Amino acid sequence: MASILFSEVRKGMVIKMDDGMLYYCVDRELRTPGNLPSKLTLKLKNLKTGFVNEQRVHPENKVEQAYLDKREMEYLYKDSDGYVFMDKETYEQVTLAPDMVGDLPLYLKENNTCHVTFYEGNPLSIDLPAQVDLKVVETDPALKGATAAAQYKPATLETGLKITVPPHIAIGDVVSVDTRESKYLGRAK
Repeated sequence: MASILFSEVRKGMVIKMDDGMLYYCVDRELRTPGNLPSKLTLKLKNLKTGFVNEQRVHPENKVEQAYLDKREMEYLYKDSDGYVFMDKETYEQVTLAPDMVGDLPLYLKENNTCHVTFYEGNPLSIDLPAQVDLKVVETDPALKGATAAAQYKPATLETGLKITVPPHIAIGDVVSVDTRESKYLGRAK
């Protein structure tokens, strides 16, 4: 970590504030009203809670810049301690606690790749790819005479994720799912 002035903080940087928490700089606004001292307002996202707030700081004060390490990792399996991931370069394995992973396992199959962000050797967050391909394990048969326009039916995928799919999708089909919105994108290629 390096000490920098608040005036050097830019969008996208991660800083460690006096409370010991890490914050991602979402936006910044510097105002210099005439002869008065400059005012710097930072919009900061707490990396632990996800809460975003604005904080007014003095540009000449110092803050610690945090350096994060983002690694491509492969999901291996779930055990009693949590979810086990392997670094694709070093083959080092890391177990992430269920509360850190949240509902992300609904999009993960064994051997899927994602990115895990580390700070000082400790896992901080996990990022999934924008879309994943999953097999349909349960859905209603297509309705006779129903038009394809706006006629969606519920489906359960192999990981337990529930989404709506068009009527032509059947059990055994592999579909692409948007991981940000849990939406059907199309049949997997």
